[in-house]
Amino acid sequence: MSLILCIETGTDICSVGIARDGELLSLRESDEGRDHARKVAVFVDELLRETDIAPERLDAVAVGKGPGSYTGLRIGTSFAKGLCYGLDKPLVAVGSLDALAEVAREDYRAGILDVDDWDRALLCPMVDARRMEVYAQLFDTEGRPQGDVAAVVVDSESFGDERRSGRPFVIFGSGARKCAEVLPGATFVEVTPSARGLARLAEEALRAGRTEDVAYFEPFYLKDFVVTTSKKKLFG
Repeated sequence: MSLILCIETGTDICSVGIARDGELLSLRESDEGRDHARKVAVFVDELLRETDIAPERLDAVAVGKGPGSYTGLRIGTSFAKGLCYGLDKPLVAVGSLDALAEVAREDYRAGILDVDDWDRALLCPMVDARRMEVYAQLFDTEGRPQGDVAAVVVDSESFGDERRSGRPFVIFGSGARKCAEVLPGATFVEVTPSARGLARLAEEALRAGRTEDVAYFEPFYLKDFVVTTSKKKLFG
């Protein structure tokens, strides 16, 4: 029996869950802006108390590794690594787009999503990367990747082959709504990032021995973090 603490903080949503053998036991989430540094610790404490699980009983800590918000990923990863150091537990990293596709698959099975011809659909989770850029990856409805993670500046020609393939092209995630009108033929559905998408994938990774070096692990940013200088004149 594996107990895994799951942390997903790569977007505006701060989400923490505890899973046993790949099944979610309890979940805490907030979409009230980027207050992840405070909320993630509070959520972990609440979940451990609620489930009556001592931290030492955890078998691993899983974190959404990105791509996503630079700051959000740093917060989640730093907290996860701190727990792993303190508890001497392994760290499992799950791709945030893989986890988002997993949430969509769970929502469909639960009857939350209504997508025609689901079995043939192409799933395209999108994480907002500002303006008309998104981090995206294609999956089939079994959760198998159909391409690599990419940073895409979305216009009317984006994903043209996929949208013309005759298969439902389903977009979702924090970057999808702004793309819905730009991508004719795409089906937009509401699916949000959540730690519950990590549960099964983290269990599979742990059983297969796919853990990270806690000392050297870094999130998957995809793009370098760029610091810009304000154009406002601060001093006269």
